[in-house]
Amino acid sequence: MTASAPRPAGPAAATQPEEADRLRELLRSPGYFKALVFCALIGIPVSLVAFWFLVALHELEHLMWSGLPEALGWNGPPWWWPLPLLLVAGTTVGLVITRLPGTGGHVPASGLHTGGISPGALPGVILAALLSLPLGATLGPEAPLIALGGGLALLFRDLARVPATPQGTALLGAAGAAAAVAVIFGSPLVAAVILIEVAGVGGPQLFAVMLPALLSSGVGALVFTGIGRWTGFDAPTLSVKVGVPVPQLDIGDVLWAVLMAVAIGVLVHLIMQGGRLTARFVAQHTVARTTLCALAAGVCSAVYALTTGRSPANVASSGQQTLSELAANPHLWGVGALIAVVLCTSVAYALCLGSLRGGPVFPSLFLGAALGVLLAPLPGLGVVPAMAAGMAAATTSALRLPVSSIVLVVLVLGSVAMTPVVILAAVVAFVTTQLLPRGSAGAPAAAPAQAPTAGSPAPGGSGGSGSV
Repeated sequence: MTASAPRPAGPAAATQPEEADRLRELLRSPGYFKALVFCALIGIPVSLVAFWFLVALHELEHLMWSGLPEALGWNGPPWWWPLPLLLVAGTTVGLVITRLPGTGGHVPASGLHTGGISPGALPGVILAALLSLPLGATLGPEAPLIALGGGLALLFRDLARVPATPQGTALLGAAGAAAAVAVIFGSPLVAAVILIEVAGVGGPQLFAVMLPALLSSGVGALVFTGIGRWTGFDAPTLSVKVGVPVPQLDIGDVLWAVLMAVAIGVLVHLIMQGGRLTARFVAQHTVARTTLCALAAGVCSAVYALTTGRSPANVASSGQQTLSELAANPHLWGVGALIAVVLCTSVAYALCLGSLRGGPVFPSLFLGAALGVLLAPLPGLGVVPAMAAGMAAATTSALRLPVSSIVLVVLVLGSVAMTPVVILAAVVAFVTTQLLPRGSAGAPAAAPAQAPTAGSPAPGGSGGSGSV
């Protein structure tokens, strides 16, 4: 799909009318319209594949943590249950990383990325996720879904024999990724905002990426809803129902939110640094060291179960189900259980970030919520504001995406009443983590795909045309 690109912007001091003219010219170009239609069509098969991928993850997780223990005579998984599962996960994921193209997807410690996954790497991405998440990795499914959606979009482009260009690859990859993650976050809007912010664009470029992402994620949400009703299967989405009344914010909530955001920002920054150290550790002798790190994460889950008497799945999982339980009944969690789940999840999270395959969003949300409930007894601080501030601060610190984190937390809570404290906590946490040193032990991160520029020609093409 080729589109006549608008005229170059000229000097850096371009005026607003010139920018608006460039955007209008882009929207009127036949190539960009074709790209919108193509992205809408891509949303249908990508959403179908993503739906069954999530169903497979959910069914496998239920089998491993409920079906098998019950079949063996236990009411739930015993304390040692994560050890053999994560031993298998570490070994097999290490083999996927070393033997299959694409190393099973990007390292979760490096954050979220759009694009960068070729169709040939899709088997490794799917297999690594299926071997990590149901077997007890303290990670979420969003990163494999982004990779799956982006890779499938490029695969369909190749099957349709559409010319491949850097701009078109970025646009289609973002649209496919948005369609895949549209419902796992509970709203297609969150998927579009995350993909837009990860792409790091602005001005006319922002709209050029936003429209396909919104369109594709909206189509994806419709497909998810329909296929769920037709099949009877449920692909779980990220949402919580707070089991206590939502109060009005007061000065105490605001002041504590600022202090919490600073403390949580430092904690999550240390966890992410631990994930990068783990990634550096497993870069050599990958199979053996991935197995060792996964087993160590299993030990964290076992220690939590032994010390609290609760299920090891509270730690050895994405935290999605545990977050729902915590939000519904926060008063059922004692101080000891909250401290144990925060400490054990933090260590397991750092180990899995650098060794296994998954996403960083879900565990950060759960950690933030658990810290919020733990700190809620502070004078002048309510449970709901504390949870909202904790989730916003932890997610922003893990992702370094403040706008996406704000939108995500507000929609997950299902109420705009906590929006001010969510924004405040996210901004303070973002500034805190940006000011902290990142250190030299970083996981190699794929460069984010460049968004299509509204006025630049395609490489190798003439100055008057670009590709979408």
